[in-house]
Amino acid sequence: MIRTTVPTSVRKGSALAGIAGLLVLAGCSGAADAQDDATGGDTGAANDDTSTSETTSGSYADGTYTADGAYQTPETVESISVTLTIADGVVEAVEVTGDPQAPETENYQGQFIDGIGDEVVGVALDELDVSRVAGSSLTSGGFNQAVEAIKEQAAA
Repeated sequence: MIRTTVPTSVRKGSALAGIAGLLVLAGCSGAADAQDDATGGDTGAANDDTSTSETTSGSYADGTYTADGAYQTPETVESISVTLTIADGVVEAVEVTGDPQAPETENYQGQFIDGIGDEVVGVALDELDVSRVAGSSLTSGGFNQAVEAIKEQAAA
């Protein structure tokens, strides 16, 4: 058996080079791109409303409104369609449909769709800000984007 020992200075240098490489790669992450996509950047989704202005207080016309939202996953840009029925500024009903592009997204969108009604029905439209539903946290970005578009549609 041949045994070689690597000098301590070489091991330390290699460790520092590895850490520096990780930091450089971390700086290249898609976090900025994901933020742009979640706030209405060019995602290729069918969302005609890319405005990010928020309606701060609400006088909303009763009715049923639909909008699309998009969000970034590690694999793809995903989109959902959100339909809200509003009465007296309060969500009376919600329907979310997805078109998952990745197998894992299908699971998370399904969990989100199954749990979103419990989170938003009976809540004032101005108070909607979903962060995580049934273990799905990324889908909420698309949902919140669609809610902002619905607020603009329903503004009386």
